[in-house]
Amino acid sequence: MRFIVVGAGAIGGVVGARLHQHGHEVLLVARGAHHDAIRERGLRLLAPDEDVVLPMPVHPTVASVPFRDGDAALVCVKSQDTASVLLALRDAAPIATPIVCLQNGVANERDALRHFANVYGVCVVLPAMHLDPGVVEANAAPVTGILDIGRAPSGVDDTALEIARTFSSASFVSEPRADVMRWKYRKLLNNLGNAIDALIGREQGIDGLHARARAEGDAVLAAAGIDVASREEDVERRGDLFPWRGPSAGSRPGSSSWQSLARGTGAIEADHLNGEIVLLGRLYGVPTPVNAALQRLANDAARRGVAPGATPAADVIRAVDESE
Repeated sequence: MRFIVVGAGAIGGVVGARLHQHGHEVLLVARGAHHDAIRERGLRLLAPDEDVVLPMPVHPTVASVPFRDGDAALVCVKSQDTASVLLALRDAAPIATPIVCLQNGVANERDALRHFANVYGVCVVLPAMHLDPGVVEANAAPVTGILDIGRAPSGVDDTALEIARTFSSASFVSEPRADVMRWKYRKLLNNLGNAIDALIGREQGIDGLHARARAEGDAVLAAAGIDVASREEDVERRGDLFPWRGPSAGSRPGSSSWQSLARGTGAIEADHLNGEIVLLGRLYGVPTPVNAALQRLANDAARRGVAPGATPAADVIRAVDESE
């Protein structure tokens, strides 16, 4: 099985690099300066146990990839880019291509099912960074991350088993899970603080803000009747696999949303994290003012090019309080 990694950023770049290092065939899709750097110099992987440059094939667009039968597409772009990527995959990839969503949020798999029959969700727990063109950083070793996989919306098949084995062969821990979306909803609740991290940073005294966002999420998922893995299950699954190590450990590492602001991309995934809770709240009649305010503030910061952690905590708390 050849893996087409669509979006070779923090997650896609690290996963693609590890698969390549362990003898699996990988082709990367990256944009702009990141694509150019990989094409010219290779992909540099920084990890706690190594600093290596990997010559890997890279394409600038999905349309330029020579897809063939037996490929699997690992979709690793941020959720706000999923719609355009799926249209490109629809036009370029065979209809039987497994579409594997290694993404935050819970809507990507459903969107992919509009175009492809074989769609898989992956619950990603992978401390990684991507800030500079041609460079990705893994912050855990010897286990690089957890990549549990299952069919969307549910089930396990031979492809899921094969991909789980492949991930497990490449320094990841991966279990096939028939209820993978249940775990992705737990990850969604965990990610509701990404906007806070991006806006404020990890400042002392903001735990209450995180708790308010999660409480709304809990209430919304309960009202919608959505089954979600418990915090206890999540803690047990992660165990002690991820002591934070590597070059970023001494600086200011941040969430995927923090990294979006740091790179000045102009976009952030808040619509698919806090915005998912807001959407479900409106559908099921549950107020979600905290998540609505965080969604709005994060989008505004991305649009204006605000640096991560540059928004005063008092300003964020005031905006949230005023929305309630």
